[in-house]
Amino acid sequence: MVRSSSNSMHGKRGRLMVPAILAVSSLTLAACASSGGSSGVSSGGSASAGDITWWGFAPTVKASAVEYIKAFNGKYPNIHVTFRQIPIDSYDAAMRPALSSSAGPDVYEIAPGGGIASIQSFGGFATNMEPVIKKALGPDWKSKVSPTGISGLTTSSGELAGLSIGSTFAGPVWINQDIFSKYGLKPPTTLPEWENVCATLKAHKVNCLAHGAGQVAFNQDVLQAISDSVKPGVWTAASKGEAKWTDPAIVEALQIWQKMFQTGIMEPGALGLQQYPDANNDFLSGKAAMVMMGTWYMNLTTASVMQEAISAAGVAGAKPFSAVAVEFPDVAGKGNPAALFGDVDWGLAVNKKSKNVQASQTFASWLTTTTDGQQVVANTLNEIPALKGVQPKWGGINFVDKTIQQPMLQNLITKTGDSSEPRLSLVSAKLQQAIGDASQTAASGKSTPATPAEAAATLQSVMGP
Repeated sequence: MVRSSSNSMHGKRGRLMVPAILAVSSLTLAACASSGGSSGVSSGGSASAGDITWWGFAPTVKASAVEYIKAFNGKYPNIHVTFRQIPIDSYDAAMRPALSSSAGPDVYEIAPGGGIASIQSFGGFATNMEPVIKKALGPDWKSKVSPTGISGLTTSSGELAGLSIGSTFAGPVWINQDIFSKYGLKPPTTLPEWENVCATLKAHKVNCLAHGAGQVAFNQDVLQAISDSVKPGVWTAASKGEAKWTDPAIVEALQIWQKMFQTGIMEPGALGLQQYPDANNDFLSGKAAMVMMGTWYMNLTTASVMQEAISAAGVAGAKPFSAVAVEFPDVAGKGNPAALFGDVDWGLAVNKKSKNVQASQTFASWLTTTTDGQQVVANTLNEIPALKGVQPKWGGINFVDKTIQQPMLQNLITKTGDSSEPRLSLVSAKLQQAIGDASQTAASGKSTPATPAEAAATLQSVMGP
């Protein structure tokens, strides 16, 4: 899940990030049979029984959380899990007082980087999960899970604060295939093609790219993709301090970004929109034919999730359409391959103050380190599973259009395995604010700094030397 506003999302989140924003909700699955076994190693209650609460910004499609808990209860029926979904923009405000008191959740979600739900803010409240994962997977546990889940959820003091549910990747653009087919359009592969596609859509009163430029994390996704089109890896190098933000490639990326607003690629009024819910809803309602989202959008290929998401976007009589991920166009015209960039979406942390530490660790471990748990995660198409070797069971997935969507997803998932660029894990709160200022002023051309070169210079001055 992409974490919006400052981080699922994803997109978290990314994360952030996910088909629709829902209101705060709770769900509980309970069972009464007995169960044995444990993957918890800390004191605090039973490892196979107890009532625990799980707070998170994801999964925002309620059915996914239901499936996770239902599958877990098939193994541990005496651990009753109550999930409380918190809107992404309210997550930090809810978590800070909760974790500082004795009224916080037993299990909560954390994310890499310095934005929403960040390990920097909330990692210190968590138990060390390294003994838990080592017990579950053995001494060679690091070779069995995605490395981004380890690095992204390890605190500055070296403790593993959470266990990765899986990874998400940004980079692709999602299109409404039904609209493209209706008007005889093909996905654009260059900037001029993109402009022409947008002109055709506009002639039919359909917006082109739905984008919420009011949410920094999603501006960052577009800018990183543009930068990779100009000079692969330059955005990551600047994030690491290995290149200047005034690098000519980044200045050129900001120029292309500005042009996307000037030529009508970006949705009208994009600077005043949020990616969630505004741009997301515009795409789902058919008002716009394209949106830049990541792998957290994969579950929109299923008929049930798509229908639920369209309904949540305010469309009556929801009819699923075929959502398809396509490569980000070669906007620089230099022939560089479209990049995917990502990291762990979110992880499950166990509150040190929990009275049911062991049951909480059992839940977190089962969902993130067992084949059965990760299979459920894979099948919901929310994340790329953290446990290596786990793939969705394609035969059990009810696609809107299996003939085009299954091979598209198989190709997308395969490509994530070749990705080496992070998305959020290098982004501090300071950097994110600086990117936000640079992207918004360059896009509008009305503030100081107004030009792409000036925006890059300001970004460098903030992040210097």
